Amino acid sequence: MSISDNVKKRMAEGSWIRRMFEEGNILKKKHGEHNVFDLSLGNPIVEPPAEFRHALRRLIENPRAGMHRYMENAGYEETREAVARQVALENNLEISPSDIIMTVGAAGAINVILKTILNAGEEVIVFAPYFMEYDNYIDNHGGKTVVVATDNAFLPDLNLLDKAINNKTKAVIINSPNNPTGVVYGGDFIKQLCAVLEKKEREFDIPIYLISDEAYSSLIYDNLSYVPILRYHQRCFIATSHSKDLALPGERIGYIVVHPQIKDKSDLISGLIFCNRILGFVNAPALMQNIICHLQHITVSIPEYQEKRDFMYNSLTAMGYKVIKPQGAFYMFPKTPTENDIEFVHALQQSNVLTVPGRGFGKPGYFRISYCVNHKTLEGSLYGFKKAAEQFRLS
Repeated sequence: MSISDNVKKRMAEGSWIRRMFEEGNILKKKHGEHNVFDLSLGNPIVEPPAEFRHALRRLIENPRAGMHRYMENAGYEETREAVARQVALENNLEISPSDIIMTVGAAGAINVILKTILNAGEEVIVFAPYFMEYDNYIDNHGGKTVVVATDNAFLPDLNLLDKAINNKTKAVIINSPNNPTGVVYGGDFIKQLCAVLEKKEREFDIPIYLISDEAYSSLIYDNLSYVPILRYHQRCFIATSHSKDLALPGERIGYIVVHPQIKDKSDLISGLIFCNRILGFVNAPALMQNIICHLQHITVSIPEYQEKRDFMYNSLTAMGYKVIKPQGAFYMFPKTPTENDIEFVHALQQSNVLTVPGRGFGKPGYFRISYCVNHKTLEGSLYGFKKAAEQFRLS
């Protein structure tokens, strides 16, 4: 056999997001791209802020000698200094450039962290619904995924978390604002979650790392604010990127933040830098590092995303769909009017509307909408949602 059994198995299980992408291509070829309403991908339609274009132009017109060469595997010192200043401001902690490792996106950051801390067979806890690529990232490095349920508001069930932790637990991954639900974890909740981790650390005499996936941390609505995660647990890593806040997903520029008071900090940072290299990333893209160091306080238009959220939330709830109102990111996760979420998603496809079934995020009975698309696509999808609501007798 040309590929490993494990890879073959994981390819067969596949990503529902990828499947919907492929089915969408078929529909677009058949009906025309403008007649298909694709809400399946978290691929922002908005362009990067003007400040990005200005910084890119300045760099092109005033190139620095050696700016395309290798640098330290952790990234440019100037870039890490800029990131450290912003993270220190957000978390009200003293952050050093040495606490920052520039990575190839948030996905690269999570893989580097897991490669550094995991021994074979150790467990990593995630909360359903969750970004299913976490499974593959954990498997990449010999770990085992343990899925813990959330409550009706999509907040992790802390009693179930307490029961799930054992002497093989190595890390817990959280994602707020959340993909796929858009739920934002508040400070009180994070404090309670970390209290559980610290209690179990004492009980089993083990370190439990908190990995906070913060790819959407700048996209928060309704006057809510970012929760400074580093205040709550010392064994903490932030994994994030500029894919969403600067609309640069294709540029693959992200970073790791290591808690400044983490135990065995020197060994961990050395391990992270080493793994950044040996995983084949080597270093984060040089061009983007030179640009984003000047853009740490810049984001895309948050009101524009909030307007899209309000439009879809108000439209769907008026049709009878049950939806937890997203507080951030650019997704919503309505309940399907039938237990079979695949059946419902296929019904939407009959009207050329593409969404992703909830089982693609470990939560059957729901479906994910991505509203980071143009308004014409959102408006055009409403006919399909209304037709499906009538078909499944929503009121």
